[in-house]
Order: sequence, then structure tokens, then C-alpha cells
Amino acid sequence: MDTETAETPTEPVRIPYDALSPDALRGVIESFVLREGTDYGDHEATFESKVDDVQRQLQRGEAEIVWDPTTESVQLVAGRQRLRSRP
Repeated sequence: MDTETAETPTEPVRIPYDALSPDALRGVIESFVLREGTDYGDHEATFESKVDDVQRQLQRGEAEIVWDPTTESVQLVAGRQRLRSRP
């Protein structure tokens, strides 16, 4: 019997935004907007406009939702941070 108990880290998993219910998607986006500091320059954007902006980025494929089983957390990632497709 193998007595080794160390677990192998599991890779993050992409979650298609349209796989979530509208309420769950809204919750993920709101959590991200509240948690992330965003600089909109000379004018301040409303909370609702920030939520709408993130939703548009998800719809255009500029950002994605990622589940990290190691930390049991959901992240929104954009640009260079996005997960690369496996060959």
C-alpha cells in the first residue's frame, strides 16, 4: 500500500462565462470589480459601468473565468494572464 499522502497540484480550469447562470456570472463579476482596483483616469466609472465593461470583455473573449482547484477560488484573467490552450 502506498503511504505517500502528497497531492499533485491540479491545473486551473477555464469556465466559459455562458456556462454560468446569469446570477452566478453577475456574482463573479461583482466580486472581481469590488476586489480589483481600477484606474479610469480623470473620471470615475460607476460600479455598474465597471460590471458592464467586464461582462463585455468576457463576451469578446478578452478575459476568461478560471477556477483554481488548489486555492478553491475563481479568478477573472485578461490579456497575457489568460490560460494557454494545451496542444
